[in-house]
Amino acid sequence: MNIISGLIVGAIYPIGTKIRMTLDFTTLDTLRTHHPAWRLLRSDHAPLVASFLHRVFVAPNVRVMAAADLAEALEDELYALRLHVGETAFPKPALDYLNDWAAPDKGWLRKFYRPGTDEAQFDLTPATEKAIAWLAQLSERQFVGTESRLLTLFDLLKQMSEGSEADPAKRIAELHKKRDDIDAEIARVLSGDVPLLDDTALKDRFQQFMQGARDLLTDFREVEHNFRQLDRRVRERIALWEGSKGALLEDIMGERDAIADSDQGKSFRAFWDFLLSSRRQEELTQLLDRVLALPAVTDLKPDSRTRRVHYDWMEAGEHTQRTVASLSQQLRRFLDDQAWLENRRIMDILHGIESKAVALRAHWGKDWPPAGQVMEMAEACADIELAMERPLFTPAIKPVIAELNLQAGDEDIDPSALFDQVVVDKARLTRHIRHALQDRAQITLNELVASQALQHGLAELVAYLQLGSETFSTVVDEDTSEPIHWQAVTTDGQAITRCARLPRVIFMR
Repeated sequence: MNIISGLIVGAIYPIGTKIRMTLDFTTLDTLRTHHPAWRLLRSDHAPLVASFLHRVFVAPNVRVMAAADLAEALEDELYALRLHVGETAFPKPALDYLNDWAAPDKGWLRKFYRPGTDEAQFDLTPATEKAIAWLAQLSERQFVGTESRLLTLFDLLKQMSEGSEADPAKRIAELHKKRDDIDAEIARVLSGDVPLLDDTALKDRFQQFMQGARDLLTDFREVEHNFRQLDRRVRERIALWEGSKGALLEDIMGERDAIADSDQGKSFRAFWDFLLSSRRQEELTQLLDRVLALPAVTDLKPDSRTRRVHYDWMEAGEHTQRTVASLSQQLRRFLDDQAWLENRRIMDILHGIESKAVALRAHWGKDWPPAGQVMEMAEACADIELAMERPLFTPAIKPVIAELNLQAGDEDIDPSALFDQVVVDKARLTRHIRHALQDRAQITLNELVASQALQHGLAELVAYLQLGSETFSTVVDEDTSEPIHWQAVTTDGQAITRCARLPRVIFMR
């Protein structure tokens, strides 16, 4: 994991944070006033907000939607409600409602702009998704299973107990016990005694699986929110920093080891490595197809998206990776010494604006807009130019071509040499690297060349290095050098082996 990825992974929860909340009067009163989820439940428009956002974002697992598309969907929803409730029920346009839901005093939607575009985008906030999930649990369930949850809790306790046992004798005894149980079960099956789960047990376990799958998607949105919070904290630190640039980088990058080795960082990496395995994806697909074909599960009428729930997990995880890339790009831009020196004056002005914006953010939810004068801007005015002040027309200078006799070059040159060029297929090299990283977290350049020999020699080796700096995440081990060999043909047609020695280059997933 590179430095930026290690920094981001720890954003799931701050290091050393203990999640504990006492449900006393003061805490609950503060939550009732300031928490977006509680404000949503207290709102007069809560049925409209919750039902619409659940249908548009939660049910189809949509992470981001353009303002125009979301406004069009809400306009259709409002039109249907006005026919049913009355014309005066929701008088404002759809876009006004969306902007109101994304305001700081509401916080039910997140409104942002993607880099390079001027079209607003909307996404759910974690608080809104929590409120919608809580409302979904209020309905009465025809079947409430408890056996599968008890077995899950029992298995978790066994895993913790066995995984923390340091005595080899006890571990071996436990393994022997498991082996005896498996042998006894094999003997029963061979004798014709095949125990099967009844319909009740199947429904119980399937409901628990669906609840866990939905909770995992909900947690991903909160993880993305925590990533953005870390991004904002890093930008605030850069904007308010008054010391040297080296001290700032040391302060930011010093958190990398503690974050990467934290419980949240290890858990996220283990989850992502498990999900990216092609073997695990195929196994999940086969298990889902088999389970959804069971009659007991079919009677529950599961959602059609259940068959591809593991792809929804991957899509949600991709959003976290894009957030990592965004923060990495911002920090790399800051590390650009040339841009820093050339735009120092512009950066000072922008940092002044950012500092004032960070100070104003404290007023959100308390006193908005803040009292007094926030910023001064020069009034727009027209530049007046009199007619006689304009310069006269100046004709363009026409070039004078001298009369020279053209001299012909050599006529005995073979023009086929123009077509004898080496073309390196970077798309093929990219596919080779991605295929190699499907089942591994990292691979060296020497291993890539060993599994697929260089076809164009040094030019193809340079293409690998270029892909490592532009497309993939790489780490260079300067202390270890590796020789890379390839076959070449001399001008007289003889096959020779060439070798290039360079520091070890490691491609990261």
